[in-house]
Amino acid sequence: MSNQQLQQRKAAATPRGVGVMCGFYAERAKNAELWDVEGNRYIDFAGGIGVLNTGHLHDKVQAAVAEQLNKFSHTCYQVVPYELYVEVAEQLNALTPGNYAKKTAFFSTGAEAVENAIKVARAATGRSGVIAFGGGFHGRTMMGMALTGKVAPYKIGFGPFPADIYHGLYPNALHGVSIADSLTSLERLFKYDIEPSRVAAIIFEPVQGEGGFVPAPAEWVKALRALCDQHGILLIADEVQAGFARTGKLFAMEHFGVAPDLMTLAKSLAGGFPLAALVGKAELMDAPAPGGLGGTYAGSPLALAAAKAVIGVIQEEKLLERANRLGEELKEKLHGLKQAVPQIAEVRGLGAMIAVEFNKPGSHEPDAEFTKKVQQKALESGLILLTCGTYANVVRFLFPLTIEDSVFQEALAKLDAALRA
Repeated sequence: MSNQQLQQRKAAATPRGVGVMCGFYAERAKNAELWDVEGNRYIDFAGGIGVLNTGHLHDKVQAAVAEQLNKFSHTCYQVVPYELYVEVAEQLNALTPGNYAKKTAFFSTGAEAVENAIKVARAATGRSGVIAFGGGFHGRTMMGMALTGKVAPYKIGFGPFPADIYHGLYPNALHGVSIADSLTSLERLFKYDIEPSRVAAIIFEPVQGEGGFVPAPAEWVKALRALCDQHGILLIADEVQAGFARTGKLFAMEHFGVAPDLMTLAKSLAGGFPLAALVGKAELMDAPAPGGLGGTYAGSPLALAAAKAVIGVIQEEKLLERANRLGEELKEKLHGLKQAVPQIAEVRGLGAMIAVEFNKPGSHEPDAEFTKKVQQKALESGLILLTCGTYANVVRFLFPLTIEDSVFQEALAKLDAALRA
């Protein structure tokens, strides 16, 4: 079956609302490489949107899932529990930031983890209000869309959304939003929209994902922590995309020296298998009554087996150090291209969570057209890149941290050529 034939079948059988970037169809993949049904090879710098920090089908992840599959695939943890759920929860309780007793609940998607974080926050505080930030992305469910700070394409035609959700400004120096501007926007919410005593939680991404790989300033995160402590508000860190070694630390919150009350995790947690987690202070996590949390597939034993293997691979293969090294190499390459590519407005990121933002030369005007062309040129040469950002003018890099050095260098050469072209 050719790519073109599959495209025709796709158009007839599936809705246009599921946007698809590539016009070719995957047949197999290994680590950072992917082959389509016609045998064409691609280097994958998208990683399933941040899911594959340990690469496609890491041997240890594959073996762990195969071993579990020989035992059982599903019982529903809420009916018949199993040790893997408890074991991986214990690992996450120990590994996540925060020197306090924790508990973990598992789900299937990042959006589910976010939904349940809000449920826990409301149950624990008896309050309903939630503050999120412009440019943030928290999922495509109704609550996820309400929290997400980007209308197109995520919210168009889907409202009304759940009530009592508010948005502050996320600090972004390149876009003229200072830390003071952001904190002032929260004070204005308290003045004009909702009193702090009615706010259950503030949710934020330590590094905005869809918003353009914008790292939160440490000073701002500490100010959020202090503001929450002042008013009895819970701080929720959405680490769905930033977690599991992507930023050069196991979790992005470790860069800031403060801990959240609740953390949402997913994507690279299980190396390509659907698993999400909500980790939080034990007394908060125990606020919902039995039956209030869960889901039929929540905490799939196959995905939990993969997650246990992923945690081991990150430690054994020193992926924190590797993320920092590869990220520095990529940033060096991009900085070196600034003279030849005047559209480069900023290169930024923590560890290997790197982005490059493009403006029209000599201006502050976002250049989404140039960004799209870079993505297309790279794809034509066999390099898969993702764009993002409020103005669609950012390329983000989500290569596996396990990528072979030779493949990484090949990808940088393709990137160089795409940018110059």
